[in-house]
Amino acid sequence: MIEFRAEHFSLDFEHEKKWYPAVTDFNMHIDAGEMVALIGESGCGKSITALSMIGLQPPNTRIMGHMYLNGENGPEDLNELTKKEWTSIRGRRISMIFQEPMTALNPLIKIGKQVRESLLTHQKGISKKEAKSLVLEQLKSVGLPDVEDLYDCYPHQLSGGQRQRVMIAMAFINNPALLIADEPTTALDVTIQTQIMDLMRQMNKKTNTAILLISHDLGVVSRLCSRVYIMYAGRIVENGPVDEILTNPLHPYTKGLVDAIPDITKRGKPLKAIPGSVPGLYARSNTGCGFAERCEYCTNKCQKEVPPLVQDGGRAVACWNKSFDSGRGNTHD
Repeated sequence: MIEFRAEHFSLDFEHEKKWYPAVTDFNMHIDAGEMVALIGESGCGKSITALSMIGLQPPNTRIMGHMYLNGENGPEDLNELTKKEWTSIRGRRISMIFQEPMTALNPLIKIGKQVRESLLTHQKGISKKEAKSLVLEQLKSVGLPDVEDLYDCYPHQLSGGQRQRVMIAMAFINNPALLIADEPTTALDVTIQTQIMDLMRQMNKKTNTAILLISHDLGVVSRLCSRVYIMYAGRIVENGPVDEILTNPLHPYTKGLVDAIPDITKRGKPLKAIPGSVPGLYARSNTGCGFAERCEYCTNKCQKEVPPLVQDGGRAVACWNKSFDSGRGNTHD
């Protein structure tokens, strides 16, 4: 069952009475219980897409297309919700784990009260005593110790890993249909990253929640997700099963990301990097491929025409130099 899907979703920013495309023709689906990744460098449009999925996009934006969340009466278009309707959905049917928990948690409110607030807001008829009991149980389920004491702690009294576990507990407390995790391990050390990834996998299996993991780290994605969408300059340039993407990337940008993954077999050799950087919002246009300036395979056609996202079974790629007819081998090599 498809829990979430985006259809031709686009988002523009207004600046000095002009509109600039941040996300263009974004299409995605996530099944119930599935973990899907959205990958790309900083500035590609991942986080603004995620914020739009939970109704937190900035006011100077214009949205087109659709985002559907499955409900009791069928798919519901999130882009048509009022502020009041978003209040009833956000935190209950859709939750989000932010990149930096110290900025997401209120520093002036105790941990227990912050997690409990989500329950009291969305679970009508529940008492504060019942809510506290459920919060303590949830804090235990994410591996936090001494939860009775932690309940009365402030965020600054916890370690980074503990704060992120609190965020995960808060996100899952109402058994949401969709959970968005925006680079949830970026600010943590490697050991804690592994623990948080394992915890997310366990919670995913336990609750059957659809999860979108936003990251720039293909190594993290390979451990958690079944499918991956590669985003560049606001467009999806490739998508497919994670194992196929890692072993046989079709788009030059994806290939660059895969080649940049540290590998013990490359010990002593310099790490590969993609030259240049993602074009800024005001430098983007709908003329040509957005990756053209950084691509060693760029042709005249690449600079003049936007390549369509061509589907073939479970794979899709947007590149003029890639032909599915020649098989799954990479024609760039």
